[in-house]
Amino acid sequence: MTPKPVGPPPVDPPSRPGFRLPDGACDAHFHMLGGPGDFPLWEGRVEDPAPGRDFDGWLDTFRIHCRSLGISRGVVVHSIFYGADNAITLEAARRLGPGFKSICLVTNDATEAELDHLADNGCAGVRLNYVHGGVLSWEGAKAMAPRLAARGMHIQMLMNAHEHMAGIAGDIRALPVPVVFDHIGWPDVTAGPGEPGFETLCRLLAEGCAYAKLSGIYRLADAPYGATDAHVAALAAANPERCLWGSDWPHIMLADAQTPDSGHLLDALARAVPSTETQHRIFVENSSALYGF
Repeated sequence: MTPKPVGPPPVDPPSRPGFRLPDGACDAHFHMLGGPGDFPLWEGRVEDPAPGRDFDGWLDTFRIHCRSLGISRGVVVHSIFYGADNAITLEAARRLGPGFKSICLVTNDATEAELDHLADNGCAGVRLNYVHGGVLSWEGAKAMAPRLAARGMHIQMLMNAHEHMAGIAGDIRALPVPVVFDHIGWPDVTAGPGEPGFETLCRLLAEGCAYAKLSGIYRLADAPYGATDAHVAALAAANPERCLWGSDWPHIMLADAQTPDSGHLLDALARAVPSTETQHRIFVENSSALYGF
């Protein structure tokens, strides 16, 4: 078998941000990894986790991340490294404690028993990747939505606002569950926040049909990430009650992006959204409402 590329380690510890996060702040988007033999890796993955840590070591590194930033709650998002086997993600949320929930990966044909198991073990929703593909399709997610709604779960989605939003906005308005968009909708930042697909994303937030994670900006712009400020500010202005923040730690599958310092990502958020009232909503109130903390 051809060896996989190996991802870089995260910045450990991250810098302390230049402002104090409110009590109860949530990192609403991070991943958890393991070492060789901890949890089976999916054969279709594009890289391997950074070496040198086992599952306990990754948990300890994440706890340092939380202490450094002032985070006390979080949402661990299952990585495609592990395919549709969510064991590592459910175990991470359990080990981190009652302030942590998970977002998992399922296939189009997920059974009632599978969804029950996830819901019973702290899973708040299922994720699909419209950019790179994965194990769940948009058609499958739409068909699954009533079953997710019955369990208090939602859909999380990675898409490119400038390429995909026109084709899915109507579906999103009709769904019985909210859709949470990763990484500020992964827009074409060079087109500005007036690009039609991104404007539609802002309208969906304003209508209360969707949430946006103010995450992943390092994948869209170089540090200090000023090229994304207008997009982050536009989402927060569209509906401050439908925005969340996530570090995307430990920053896997970087492609051409550089490993960020999560403290600097927080500073970029504060620059784009300077209102302390809105920051409190983003870090505390919105995650409490969506994830049931």
